Amino acid sequence: MRAEQRARRDAFLARIGTRPIVMGILNLTPDSFSDGGRYVTAEAALSHAKKMAAQGCDIIDVGGESTRPGASPISENEELERIEHIFAELANKLEVPLSIDTYKSKIAARAVELGSILINDVWGLQSDPAMAETVAATEAAVAIMHNRTEKDAAIDIMTDIKKFFSRSLALAEAAGIPRSRIIVDPGIAFGKTARQNLEILRRLTELSEFGCPILIGTSRKAFLGSLSEAKIEAQLIGTIATTLAAYAAGAALFRVHDVAEQVAALKVFHTIRSAPIG
Repeated sequence: MRAEQRARRDAFLARIGTRPIVMGILNLTPDSFSDGGRYVTAEAALSHAKKMAAQGCDIIDVGGESTRPGASPISENEELERIEHIFAELANKLEVPLSIDTYKSKIAARAVELGSILINDVWGLQSDPAMAETVAATEAAVAIMHNRTEKDAAIDIMTDIKKFFSRSLALAEAAGIPRSRIIVDPGIAFGKTARQNLEILRRLTELSEFGCPILIGTSRKAFLGSLSEAKIEAQLIGTIATTLAAYAAGAALFRVHDVAEQVAALKVFHTIRSAPIG
């Protein structure tokens, strides 16, 4: 990692906990559940990234492969082809730092070479055996997300998440990744039932035992429709409601599509919580 990247990484990590941190989503994919196909060209991707930066996001998470449940996997070469040129453009033309959304170590390493300061792994270092070593070697920060291949309504989802994070953190420690560079994400809607998604939000404070900042991503997810007769999964209000609930329960970072609205809502909520009494 280059010196200016290291400075960006450290500045980003230092902001966590001082106020809510908003991660803007940029999908360079044709098949993502919400915005697939909208930002596959360099021009469209850069325009949207600049818009999110102007709206106040703290970091932009760039993905070249859809990680939605049921999505078709793609090869490393195809994923690299999707992200490489556009990622380089973004890194050269944006002030806001970049994250790479991938579970493949080869893609992660290349993205850091191009300017990424954070690796967002939806399989928590447990899919690609080389990922933990890659994160350590690149000196990037890392978000480790809990995931499951299948839903199981019978399990205690928080117990499952805690066991998963314990394994991920053991891998990180063995590879030499400092705990100060690790973020945890319980993986809302990844291998969970709607009831389990709610359970995570209700019991989010339990994850503070790991001593890592908590990242939450509920943006536009289908389970939100089960919470309202109006079926609000595609509406902004459902995501904002869960974002604020998660912030109140201890989450520090929020991965969102609608940056301006989320930044405004979180700023108001943060101001109310931090205002002096009396």
